[in-house]
Amino acid sequence: MHVFFCGIGGAGLGPLALIAKQAGFEVSGSDKQNSKYIDYLKSQGITSIHIGQDKHSIEQIHSMNNIDWFVYSSAISKENSKHPELVFAKKKNIISTKRDEFLNKLIQIKNQKMVAVAGTHGKTTTTAMVVWLFKNLGIDVSYSVGAMLGFGNMGEFNPNSTYFVYEADEYDHNFLSFNPELSVISGIDYDHPDIYPTREEYYTAFVKFLNQSRKSIIWYEDAEKIGQTSGINNVVLASNTDLNHIKLMGKVNRADAHAAMVALEKLGLANYNEMVDIINNFPGISRRFEEIVPNLYSDYAHTPEKILGALQLAHEVAGFNVVVVYEGLHNTRQHFIKDSLENIFAGVKKLYVVPSYLAREDKNLEMLTPEKLCELIKKPALKQPAKLDSDLKQAITDHTASGDMVLCFSAGGGGSLDEWLRVNFPKSEYTKNLKEDLF
Repeated sequence: MHVFFCGIGGAGLGPLALIAKQAGFEVSGSDKQNSKYIDYLKSQGITSIHIGQDKHSIEQIHSMNNIDWFVYSSAISKENSKHPELVFAKKKNIISTKRDEFLNKLIQIKNQKMVAVAGTHGKTTTTAMVVWLFKNLGIDVSYSVGAMLGFGNMGEFNPNSTYFVYEADEYDHNFLSFNPELSVISGIDYDHPDIYPTREEYYTAFVKFLNQSRKSIIWYEDAEKIGQTSGINNVVLASNTDLNHIKLMGKVNRADAHAAMVALEKLGLANYNEMVDIINNFPGISRRFEEIVPNLYSDYAHTPEKILGALQLAHEVAGFNVVVVYEGLHNTRQHFIKDSLENIFAGVKKLYVVPSYLAREDKNLEMLTPEKLCELIKKPALKQPAKLDSDLKQAITDHTASGDMVLCFSAGGGGSLDEWLRVNFPKSEYTKNLKEDLF
């Protein structure tokens, strides 16, 4: 089967393309822009990748080897229903679906059981922790995680695996494509108002997801929100659980680690106590409180709950010497969370606000520029609009040299603050013999 991935360089489709290749499918794809991850996919044998998305290129690929399945991201259908590649695929009667429908079919074909990690926040880290435990316990595993791992690829297919560990995204109802053997809910707070107009609709989607799961693990406060109760197949984790045996920095990381260990115990794969030392050596993942260079960190947190969790970790490490550079993920979301932004950065030493990363925007909404966001943000007193330029580079350099921790909240991707940081603060200038990051 020949599978074409539209947006193959993305955090969702890229790993899935690699999984499909490893599972024996013929794989090709396209993306709007080149990236180090596309270079990596090519090094793994996925060489038929076109930069630029148009009818001519996919037509050429199809003429050489008929495409059987066209996989696209939710962003493609929402941003441009007349996307040339999507239109071409439908005209040619090629099966055209989002990524989750294809993955569901792949798992069925390969007879693997899904362990799904879902939630508004914490799902990437929790998924990576589950994979870390599988690997260090010597248990074969297939998986897909939406971040770079220091101990493996973002996606991997193992034909000997019983389980497929997956970061299940609630955006556009994607996670409702699955019937997992076990689901882990890392945390629930209202998000994606463009998909779920009300909090009730958002919560209902999680209820449906859990009802489709054979077993589940959820925190008490989240179970309360959506009306779930404990049972033989439903584990409700107590919020006041003593996690002092977990030595990872950050309350959110310790909670995610606990849920990951309970998951493997629930599957009957390991005893909780034998996993503690393994989880305490978890190396972390890309763009989740990731150190770019000494005293400079990048984090993907973009909802109030995620931001607060990352700030708690920063203060746990650096006390009051925390400086933040904030890049909002979507102008639409900034409107949605603007009330929370008023005081969310209250404990930081200084705040720099750069332009938001734009994608899937509501064009009817006012653009909340750095200047306007600074007006909305009441604390800290020391705050200023900024650009991704030499002035910001110098400011970050001065802060890190003086011993401040600079925590950058960034969307990631082409043209983002995260990408700018990696160009302007390359690890090679600070540390010798370190492997360059793929992102």
